[in-house]
Amino acid sequence: MTRKTRVVIADDHTLFRQGMKNLLGHESDIEVVGEASNGNEAIAMAESVRPDLILMDVSMPGLSSFEATRQLKRVHPEIKVLFLTMYDDEDYLLESMQAGASGYILKDSPTEQLLSGIRDVQNGGSYLSPKMLSQLVDDFRSRMRSNVPQPRLSTLTPREKEVLKLLAEGNSVKEIAASLNLSVKTIEAHKFNLMRKLDIHNKAQLVQYAIQKKIIQIPMMN
Repeated sequence: MTRKTRVVIADDHTLFRQGMKNLLGHESDIEVVGEASNGNEAIAMAESVRPDLILMDVSMPGLSSFEATRQLKRVHPEIKVLFLTMYDDEDYLLESMQAGASGYILKDSPTEQLLSGIRDVQNGGSYLSPKMLSQLVDDFRSRMRSNVPQPRLSTLTPREKEVLKLLAEGNSVKEIAASLNLSVKTIEAHKFNLMRKLDIHNKAQLVQYAIQKKIIQIPMMN
């Protein structure tokens, strides 16, 4: 018999969790093994029941879902995280991918897309709601049509490129300093210089630039 995908539902709305549990309960290859109402509970549930996958809401009280995902993936990289949210926001999408999620699905998606997302992610792939993928493609085409010159990666030093990659992957300045055996002040200086050279003003822009230049990869639908 095929092993079922063991799922934890993390969402602060009880009725939504119950609805999802009932929906997934009809699938022969999926089993809901736990529920959580916030990020801390999601981490605790991961420890206690060791699910294959966590359906993670973006907006929950207390510890942010993104930080919960980072902590969870650091300790249990084998557990997949699939964000399920009402926000069709590119910044949230980028933040979720940066945190280590394997997919991002909108709550108004058809049931078939949710099930496909769960199965694709569990099988080692990734999944992105078609609506979000369409937005990213439209945004990319818009930038390509513009005549505004793009910042050049070639202006960065090798060390600045290294710091750019580590920042885009979600590492903190302190973590980067430790991994490169440099001081925090030195990494801060590199960060300031690379953001000035590339005309980047926040983390979302930094991640977008890193994806555009293929410095890091963003998961897409199989």
